[in-house]
This record gives sequence, structure tokens and C-alpha cells, in this order.
Amino acid sequence: MSKVELSDFQKRFLLGQGAGQTLFTEKEFTEALAQAKAEIMAIAIQTSKQAIFIEREACAELVMQEADKVERGGKPQLAEVLRVVADKIINRIPSQRQ
Repeated sequence: MSKVELSDFQKRFLLGQGAGQTLFTEKEFTEALAQAKAEIMAIAIQTSKQAIFIEREACAELVMQEADKVERGGKPQLAEVLRVVADKIINRIPSQRQ
């Protein structure tokens, strides 16, 4: 990820120096920017984890559907193996279970 630097104009504008009053000190602005970046990253990480879990659930559901087909085809032992596999897919990372 590339680091974006603000121009002097942008800094002055955001710090309110162009209007004759300071809305934020540069230190306050830098701290708020760092906090905002950290919050965005935390949300991005959580969203990615949720997306992976949703995909894992969908994969397990596909395996369960195949297990049902196999069982109807007269192979109950194979169907049971597929159900165990589906369960392992879902529970691969137990802390992500909601």
C-alpha cells in the first residue's frame, strides 16, 4: 500500500491556517489521521474474515449437498465421510463461528 503525503496547501487547508484560524494543530491532525487509518484497517480485516467465513460456509453447503446425492445413490458410508469433511470445513477456525 502506498503512503500518500498531503501537499502543503492541503495541510494548511485542513489545519485551517488559510482562514486565519487553526481548527486542529498538526499534531492533532496527525493523531486523528493515524486513528482513522487504524479504524479503517480494523474494519477491513474484520470484513475480510467475515467474507472468508461466508465462503467457507458456502463450500461446506456444497459438500453437504453432494453427500445427500451420494447417499441417495446408495453409498451411505461415502456420504458420511463427505458430511465429516463439510463439518471440518465449517469448524476450521472455531473462533470465527458466530
